[in-house]
Parts: sequence; C-alpha cells; structure tokens
Amino acid sequence: MKYEIRGDTLPVVILTLEEGESVFTESGGMAWMSDGFEMKTNMEGGLFGGIARKLAGETIFITTYTCKKQHGIIAFASSFPGKIIPLQLSAGQSIICQKKAFLCAERTVKLEIFFRKKLGAGLFGGEGFILEKVTGPGMCFIEMDGEVVEYNLAPGEIMKVDTGHVAMFEPTVDFDIEMIRGFTNILFGGEGLFLSTLRGPGRIWLQSMPVQNLAGRLIPYLPSSSSS
Repeated sequence: MKYEIRGDTLPVVILTLEEGESVFTESGGMAWMSDGFEMKTNMEGGLFGGIARKLAGETIFITTYTCKKQHGIIAFASSFPGKIIPLQLSAGQSIICQKKAFLCAERTVKLEIFFRKKLGAGLFGGEGFILEKVTGPGMCFIEMDGEVVEYNLAPGEIMKVDTGHVAMFEPTVDFDIEMIRGFTNILFGGEGLFLSTLRGPGRIWLQSMPVQNLAGRLIPYLPSSSSS
C-alpha cells in the first residue's frame, strides 16, 4: 500500500492499494474511490464492540474496503481543520489517541477503546475516561485538530498541557492531571482548574486548536434566535 496526503487546512489521504489489500474505517469515512473495491460493513466485535466504539466517538459499524483489481485508489478526508498523521506500527506496537481521532488503517491493525485508570485524569483530563487504542502491525492514519507538534520525552521528563491539547501519546507515557496553584491563577489565569501532565519516556503529539475550543470561540459570533 502507498499513500499520499494532500491539503493543509482540510487534508485528505489518498491510498493506492494492490489487488487483495484491504483498509477499514468507521462507517461513512470514505471520501472517494476508483472502481473495483469490495465494500463490507459489519458490527465488528459484536454488539459490545460496536457500543465500545460509540463510546470512543466512532460509529457502531466498521466498513472494510478490499481492492479487487490490479490497482485501486481510495481516499479518506479529515472531518475538521487539522492534520492527518501517518503511523507505521510494528507487531504489538500501540498508540493512544483522543476520541474520534482514528481515520483509517490497514486491515491488520486493531482498533479498540482504552480506559483511563486514574480517576482525576478521566474526570478533568479533557477527554473523559475513554480514549482510542490502535495496535499494529500495519499502517494507520490519525486526524488531529489544528497544527500538530511532536515531542519525545525522556524518562521522568514532564510536559504540562492545557486540557484538550493532548492528541496522542505512546503507552509508556504516564498521563495524569494536576491542579493549578495560586488563587489568582485559578480565577484570572484563563486556564481553568487543571492541567494535564505527561511524564516520559515516550512520544507525545499535541494539537494547537482542539475542536471544542474552536467551537467555543465561534459561539459568540453565531446568530441567536430571539424569543417572540
């Protein structure tokens, strides 16, 4: 399988598949494709698997596209302004990402939900208790909000992040939250009560404009219906 990512603000990943190769996505995730693909939609993992994906922000059904000709192209577009991150995962290698981040992957990749074990991180970490876990082997594509900055944290190194800006991290990274110190900082600092703390070792991906922040900035400019 070969891929090409086009676009900056609203990117799309275009995959070129050989005969017999398959990719999967959530239901409705495909943008366009050439002739010769077989499409199969099912509730992978049964009812529990479908419900789990729904809790993680994805659809209950998964659709698999298999190339039945010598070559074929199929495209998956981002659903909001941001970036598409390609990841080549080895066998058993996993990555943890925010809800609704999974775009598509080779059929060998496993998509499942990931529960945060720490109560504080689940309540105040910005994404709730349920995240997505993607495990190799295979190629997968993750969509993130706004611009993306990647850091490789050394053992014990800590990055403090405003909630919602944590897009993805390796399982070796410890995710927790801490309360902002100082009465005036809490009241007037504009950062809320909590910060997410990411402790290495491992890679982390941070996003510049979480979609919920973008929505909050746009609300004051949207027309409101006046009651008669």
